[in-house]
Amino acid sequence: MKLFERLKADAAPQWVNYTQHEFVRQLGEGSLPLECFKHYLVQDYLFLIQFARAYALGVYKSPSVSDMRQSLEGVKAILDIELDLHIELCGKWGMSREEIENAPEDTPTMAYTRFVLDAGMSGDLLDLQAALAPCIIGYAEIGSRLTGQGADREGNAYRRWIQEYAGEGYQDLARGFASWFDETAEQVLTESRYPRVLSLFEKASRLESDFWQMGLNAQR
Repeated sequence: MKLFERLKADAAPQWVNYTQHEFVRQLGEGSLPLECFKHYLVQDYLFLIQFARAYALGVYKSPSVSDMRQSLEGVKAILDIELDLHIELCGKWGMSREEIENAPEDTPTMAYTRFVLDAGMSGDLLDLQAALAPCIIGYAEIGSRLTGQGADREGNAYRRWIQEYAGEGYQDLARGFASWFDETAEQVLTESRYPRVLSLFEKASRLESDFWQMGLNAQR
């Protein structure tokens, strides 16, 4: 079994809570209150800035040029594609890039970003990948599932977001990351080390759930 599939199976409760969170369900239905999505999107923009820094740590932690290039592709995807999507969507509400970048970080945002950065700084490439994986591969799974359920239909206010993560560009990025994760594991993972990798994966999945919940809580 590939490492990601093994982690997903062993962390099934955390993974299901994350990928099938109430926020995701409402987003797919188009019933998610706009203020919830707006708060999530601004916080996700701030998160992605730190996530790009974590990905950049992958360049430093990489044992080969091939690994360095893979890390660089992740940084570029965030800076050149994902951040622009957030600016595009926020621009529809009259929010400028400066307003978004100067917004205060919510507590779940700080908790998640610091966790990923710490995993990258204190561990090796495999530790970093385990902390990154739920976000990267999880969003691809969510986008694909929502599209399969018809959530990208005309009239869903969140159609653009769903299409971005269900699109071939992002799906290819996620598949590439999963393969890279498996290749790293083949080189350095041992059974005695597996519990630590699983713990990082579980924590990142829980923090993803907290991130969705932060969005839902914005309507209160």
